[in-house]
Amino acid sequence: MKTVAVTTPSPESSKNSTGVTILVTEDDKNMRELIIAVLAESDMDFDVASAENAHEAMDYLESHDVAVVLTDLRMPGADGLDLLRFVKSRDALAQVVLITGYATVDSAVAALKEGAYDYVQKPFDTVKLRCVVEKALSFYLLSTENQRLRSQRRAYQDGGEIIGQSQAKDRVDRLIAAAAAYDSSVLIFGESGCGKELVARQIHLRGKRRDKQFVAINCAAIPENLIESELFGYRKGAFTGAERNKPGLFEMADGGTLFLDEINNAPMSLQAKLLRVAQDGGFYPMGATEPINVDVRVIAASNRPIPELVEKGLFREDLFYRLSVMEITVPPLRERREDIALLAYYFLNKHSLRLEKHVAGVSTAALGALMRYDWPGNVRELENVIQRMIILAETDHIDADLLPARLSEDKDVRGRALDYLPPQSLDEVEAYFIRKTLRETHGDRALAAEILGIDKSTLWRKVKRYEIEG
Repeated sequence: MKTVAVTTPSPESSKNSTGVTILVTEDDKNMRELIIAVLAESDMDFDVASAENAHEAMDYLESHDVAVVLTDLRMPGADGLDLLRFVKSRDALAQVVLITGYATVDSAVAALKEGAYDYVQKPFDTVKLRCVVEKALSFYLLSTENQRLRSQRRAYQDGGEIIGQSQAKDRVDRLIAAAAAYDSSVLIFGESGCGKELVARQIHLRGKRRDKQFVAINCAAIPENLIESELFGYRKGAFTGAERNKPGLFEMADGGTLFLDEINNAPMSLQAKLLRVAQDGGFYPMGATEPINVDVRVIAASNRPIPELVEKGLFREDLFYRLSVMEITVPPLRERREDIALLAYYFLNKHSLRLEKHVAGVSTAALGALMRYDWPGNVRELENVIQRMIILAETDHIDADLLPARLSEDKDVRGRALDYLPPQSLDEVEAYFIRKTLRETHGDRALAAEILGIDKSTLWRKVKRYEIEG
């Protein structure tokens, strides 16, 4: 049974455990206690704080976050409108519901224009009052969650934030922090699509060169006869068609960071020149007679073990040692399966916004298939699959019938389901996924509900039903 904590606005009041509070402001004690009792019957999970007047409520709001303020419109001293303006000045997302008598309905309607969520007229129906407050709370939760997702999306686009909460992701984060603290070369290993460039960008953004350029080049994507001019540039007349001076990427990255992706594909002739610029910062553009000196931090990445290439004579040993002052190995997605749900929902929100198509969630069946698949293309493959499913979705939820055949028909994938979901009753399966998701989101019920593809009130009811603790 849900316990509603009634707190008194005071400096000693601590933040409630759920983080969601409704503040009841009413000068009549009996009415105040009645409202609190009505709210206690709600299926939603929140705490209740109470105040005798608007000034007490304002004092409480100075040191506490509140989701919904339920206030009488007529009170001695400052009234409900004054409290509404104070609430909105502090937190635009907080919702205000007004309780008004017949004589003040016009004032309540005017309050809606100033940002109030709704009003309830005295004498009120208790069910209606509870329903209005629950709707206001749901609107607040949705607004704050959308704000969080928009912030996360901006962080991902602007800073390449790495999404996940797994131990493997945390290990990479610690190595990124260590590499960012010192201005040395870094060599990043990992399979294609696992996020090596994101790691490089994070090192750059957390380091002292963050305000300078981050320049990236894929050494496998440029023909061998062109990559030297791309990196070092050329001077007018260096070859037929060179009608002007062209700066190379090293010059463009001067003062900043140059990321050499798939360095394992660099030809041996280029490796010698890379060694020199990595050692002393000097190089000759094609056709130049004077060297250029730059201050560039070099971060390189490889999707193959370079020591093996060194043994085969395909990579210079001295360049390997020069680049690998710091080494970071980015784990493949199959080694951080607990991040798949978070990544899937991140990409779902990112691309549903970009495609201007409303898709709210992923079914448990589809999410289970995503978590069991081995993802040879790693995070890049997962992102592409989510985009495809958004495009094909005809409802506001993605179900298992939209999965690519390789995810839904692979016998090996179905066989591995036992590693994640032992054969049990449907209730046990559902409880398993809820417990697992809450554990992976550190108890964040809003995020867990989103990952599971259900609304928050449904999750709260299921948590009670299955007696899931914590």
